[in-house]
Amino acid sequence: MKRRSGKSYGTAVILSGVFGLVGVQHFYLGRRAEGISDVVLTIGWVYCFATDRPLLALLFLGLDCLHTLVTTILLLTGSFKDGSGAIVCYPNQKLN
Repeated sequence: MKRRSGKSYGTAVILSGVFGLVGVQHFYLGRRAEGISDVVLTIGWVYCFATDRPLLALLFLGLDCLHTLVTTILLLTGSFKDGSGAIVCYPNQKLN
């Protein structure tokens, strides 16, 4: 049976939209491994740009953006699960 998350849908979407590249939404939702991977990707692309490795920086940035985009789309469609496996539901979403 599907469970409804106790985490706020609005907060999760805003965090994903504003701080998505850093992975703040994953920490909020209890998905620490994904949050850490976003932080590592962010540090990677910032470091590569700073050390004049633009191609590698763009690769890290692209991966980070893709992961954030997928997460945000899943959140907006009510398909994303929090760290305990419960669905982060949009307002009035019905669970089957």
